[in-house]
Amino acid sequence: MSNLDQKISALSAKYLPLAEEILKEAIRIPADYVDKPVDQGGDPECGLSNHEGPRLKYLKNRIVEIDAVRSPEDVWFDEYGNLVWTVKDPNDGIPDSEKRIIYFDGHTDTVRALRDQWIKKTNGSVDSYDGILKQDELTRDFLREELGYLPPDEEWNNLIFGRGSADQLGGVIAEIIATKIALELVDEGALKGTIIRAYGTTTEEDNDGAGPMYLMSKVLPGAGAELVPDVVILSEGTGDANKGALGIYRGQRGRMQIEVTVTGRSCHGSMPWEGLNPLEFGSAIISEAAQRYDAREGFKDDPFLGHGTRTASLANLDTPSDCAVPDRFIFRFDRRLTVGENPEEAVADIDGFKSVKNAREAGLSVEVSVPTYEELTWNNYRPGNKQIYMGWATPEDHAAIQTAAEVYRMVVTPNVETENETGSSGASTGGALRKEPRIDRWIFSTDGVGFPIPEENSEIEISERKAWVHAGDFKHPPMFGFGPGIEQNTHKIGECTDRRELRMAIAFLSRYPSAYAAS
Repeated sequence: MSNLDQKISALSAKYLPLAEEILKEAIRIPADYVDKPVDQGGDPECGLSNHEGPRLKYLKNRIVEIDAVRSPEDVWFDEYGNLVWTVKDPNDGIPDSEKRIIYFDGHTDTVRALRDQWIKKTNGSVDSYDGILKQDELTRDFLREELGYLPPDEEWNNLIFGRGSADQLGGVIAEIIATKIALELVDEGALKGTIIRAYGTTTEEDNDGAGPMYLMSKVLPGAGAELVPDVVILSEGTGDANKGALGIYRGQRGRMQIEVTVTGRSCHGSMPWEGLNPLEFGSAIISEAAQRYDAREGFKDDPFLGHGTRTASLANLDTPSDCAVPDRFIFRFDRRLTVGENPEEAVADIDGFKSVKNAREAGLSVEVSVPTYEELTWNNYRPGNKQIYMGWATPEDHAAIQTAAEVYRMVVTPNVETENETGSSGASTGGALRKEPRIDRWIFSTDGVGFPIPEENSEIEISERKAWVHAGDFKHPPMFGFGPGIEQNTHKIGECTDRRELRMAIAFLSRYPSAYAAS
């Protein structure tokens, strides 16, 4: 290990308790609002997409308090509502226009906490906001059955429980501590030749990548080289329950929402022949969609990103009562798009179903479309984007990925204990830390979908030096993911992350910018 590597490793351990403190509070904050009356400042949706305000304001204040920026002016909220902070070495003798611009990106919203279910299913031992309530009464068997991976019992003191711990508040806190360490080691060259622009984005769970979409459409067009990313590091969790923690993820499938509106004719339930039932015809469409997916009709496969998928994900019924033929049935499909699939064909595929044809021939109206996201962010910005989120992949031989593997060996490998890799007590080692870097891809979606732009887009000035990735009709900055959290532990009762992963993510993010600048 170089002197810089050793100091980063030491500081990542020194500041791990601080990282834990901030992470636990970021998880806990919604508890102050979800049960309070709205007229008294409460918000039952606090912490969810478009309701991240209290958490973001807390994080902004802590960034200043712990010296994760040079001055309070270096952290702010943009028009969209993203938390932004930036650090650099103004005395390294390198003009900003020639520095490597490294983006850290992590989202700050979570899915619904289901707090009552946490309490019920863990027998009151774990709370979705407050974490472990009764250490001696943990329902270990339930948690092991519920979650994708947990370490041996004697290592549970490393776990931080709560909604958002793995998805993905741990990654955002790793970004914060990493910029603090980089500033502290500026004289050691931790920021030489680079500018870090760190983001805590909003509304990712509901509207993947919309925070970065705002940057690509409103901030970067016409901007100088000092704002345009050379590399984007997504701090979303990159652990796999079977393959190991903290992978280097270089791609993901895209996704989209497809909305089907079936409008019929309502009437009294005692004489259904007087109406046209959208629920029955719509259910046939859902059934055909499931059968076609099971048979893989209309789906492509990719050896790296995997095959395209489709599943019914949301439904609303307009009906006068439960003793009537409904008037309208609206439902959605979550469609994951792999290489070679496109949104237009995915919509046309459903529009061509036999069940859709049958409904129309019977006199019902069937509209298949892509919905637009119109919900206001916590900062009152209306995204207005079609709910299409493009997939991406950075080639494994790209310098950004190769540097990531090198940095892993610099500051992660030396700090992975052998016993963590081999396990103890005969427990599964599937999701444990590994000494060697693992280059892979995500199963689920991340903010990365917000960065691809059409190849013909010339509004953003991109020099060859930035080495953006060109793939088909789109281009995007080199991207990869590295963050604490096991994918199979997210969105579940008992969600948790391992403090050892948090420490390694902090070290990695602290070291990567200067390493890439020197490459």
